[in-house]
Amino acid sequence: MQRVKVAVIGGGSTYTPELVKGFLERIDTFPLADLWLMDVDEERLRIVGGFARRMVAARGQPFHVHLTTERRAAIADASYVITQLRVGQMQARREDEYLGRRHGLVGQETTGVGGMAKALRTIPVVLDIAAGMRELAPQALLVNFTNPAGLVTQALVAHAPDVASVGVCNAPLTTRMDILEQLENATGEAMAPERAQLDTLGLNHLSWHRGFTLDGEDVWPRVLEGYIAQLRAQENPSFAPRLVESLQMMPNYYLQYYYDTGRKLKEQEAWPPSRAEQVMAIEKDLLEQYADQQRTAPPADLMKRGGAYYSTLATQLLNAHYNDLGETHVLNVANGGAVSGWPGEWVLELPCTVQRDGVQPIAAEPLPPVAFGLLAQVKSYEQLTVQAAVHGDREAAFQAILAHPLGPAAGRVQAVLDDMLATHRDYLPQFWQ
Repeated sequence: MQRVKVAVIGGGSTYTPELVKGFLERIDTFPLADLWLMDVDEERLRIVGGFARRMVAARGQPFHVHLTTERRAAIADASYVITQLRVGQMQARREDEYLGRRHGLVGQETTGVGGMAKALRTIPVVLDIAAGMRELAPQALLVNFTNPAGLVTQALVAHAPDVASVGVCNAPLTTRMDILEQLENATGEAMAPERAQLDTLGLNHLSWHRGFTLDGEDVWPRVLEGYIAQLRAQENPSFAPRLVESLQMMPNYYLQYYYDTGRKLKEQEAWPPSRAEQVMAIEKDLLEQYADQQRTAPPADLMKRGGAYYSTLATQLLNAHYNDLGETHVLNVANGGAVSGWPGEWVLELPCTVQRDGVQPIAAEPLPPVAFGLLAQVKSYEQLTVQAAVHGDREAAFQAILAHPLGPAAGRVQAVLDDMLATHRDYLPQFWQ
């Protein structure tokens, strides 16, 4: 059995111990030999990497953990390259959130102008990683967790088509697990996750769940009925029950920003703390716990960080790919004709078959017009943002903001763009040459 090297770019992330835990749980089927954790922040890498090494040592050292600030060393001869980086770190996320708030817009790290700012910083770095893979690890699969995951993957498909890549988000898996929990509570029967399949279609953080099977049986009517009843029972439901009744689909959590923009804007008025500021406090505490030389297992506080089932999702995907299992995972890949009538180059979030020779989207029916109109508008924004990020194209950046349904009025677009570029000038050299 071939021994595997995995490189994690952004290895100093507080998520990394979850990833290590997942690899330890699957060592019998996924023969990891070398886990390379790469990060530009040496102090975080020392703390997180030291904890990762203790976790592995406590399990009998089934693989080696290497720490490096040199990206090329991490990538060289890797079988898999995982990107979980944050250009500008958490302070940049905070700036993204308050950028939106300053202009009376949604302030969020992946949605709206904050998500665009993050994409402009991130896309050139991820494309540079892909270029390194082309030279140093041409057979490797790039697994991108970096947000905005779908938009970053769109850039990879457009500008690094010869590098195998896939975008990953935990939201579909979390939804599947939540639905299973509801069914278990209703029936009293324990249900293994592999018995269930969720039918999702859309873009990352802009998707609709529209089907659910259990042991191959369609149970969607029961699931949807239970979901609507749950919404009706809540004082402040995430979505209006009437909306879900009409759609006959469950909207992704992030569609709140589009369907109930006023409420999300009102919530921002209570800042601080924004979500970034909350996470800063959580991470400070987590890093202190990681630094404890006696600790060899992830602390319970890690769940406060978000990213539920991250270790399950990441390691299950790599395991399915390596072992040619043909499993179905909801992932971000190029459409390639899977959804008839939609452009083949569009990166979509939808069920895919994961095999050793690649990740293939499963044929799917298009979304109804009520959802497709919003999706097409946001996809236009995504494609313009990729063009802006790659070429430092200010006109494309202007048009991206103009195209976004959560953007400002036309007369305010230039002011928002100027603020965005000035705020992140240190991380956007392509716009300042």
